[in-house]
Amino acid sequence: MSECTHDCSTCGADCASRKPESLLAPQNAQSNVKKVIAVMSGKGGVGKSLVTSLMAVLTQRNGMQAAVLDADITGPSIPKMFGVHDKAMGSEEGIFPAESRTGVKMMSLNLLLENDTDPVVWRGSLISGTVKQFWTDVLWGEVDYMFVDMPPGTGDVPLTVFQSLPVDGIIVVTSPQELVGMIVEKAVNMAKMMNIPVLGVVENMSWVACPDCGKKIYPFGESKTAQVAMEHRIPLLARLPLDPALARECDTGVIELFNEDWMNPVMDAVENCPKRIIKE
Repeated sequence: MSECTHDCSTCGADCASRKPESLLAPQNAQSNVKKVIAVMSGKGGVGKSLVTSLMAVLTQRNGMQAAVLDADITGPSIPKMFGVHDKAMGSEEGIFPAESRTGVKMMSLNLLLENDTDPVVWRGSLISGTVKQFWTDVLWGEVDYMFVDMPPGTGDVPLTVFQSLPVDGIIVVTSPQELVGMIVEKAVNMAKMMNIPVLGVVENMSWVACPDCGKKIYPFGESKTAQVAMEHRIPLLARLPLDPALARECDTGVIELFNEDWMNPVMDAVENCPKRIIKE
């Protein structure tokens, strides 16, 4: 047996000193993303894109540079919520992200398709590869917080994001229905497997304000979100209402007009999230 040179790249031996190869994808040379926050859920239709967009809006409003990586390739909605319709452009160096009215940077497959309504009929490997390219090939520039809008579930794309991007923390989005326990548990268990901290839970569609007296009405009944969050020792950061004004802002592409305080605890958790130390 030859003497170890400690250069694993030239050695085929399987020994204790061999270090596992990192799966992290490199940033583009013209990108400097300081923190990455993923927004996920165990099921679809709970409002991940809404929460992602609101965090980006508030980050930008607080004087920091926000970016959104739309990883929901088959159901991209970020550009529409921000009223961005111009297609992304590129050069030999990479792809330029689109920008909203207030300067939020974003990349979404809808910015590359000829028509927004064109279906994306791709297999999982191609979808995952595209998400990875949104990290490596987009010229993001200086970004304080990047928010990754994840597709529902715990499949190919979430796995690609957690392995390829230096995700610092996860926000889990839920709804008040009984299914919430399973939703949270799936997301939290995946986060544990990937060794990424869950910053907290946001419950969407939680309540409705009575138009006459302003009293909170809970259309889905008593919520179990707080109990489930407590069981997993993660904070319930916010309960967002079913709000016609907010829905209208999303539908008409003016989400940057949002001016409520519902998301303040979420932003505190994001800003207090430490940079995760990733062992190569």
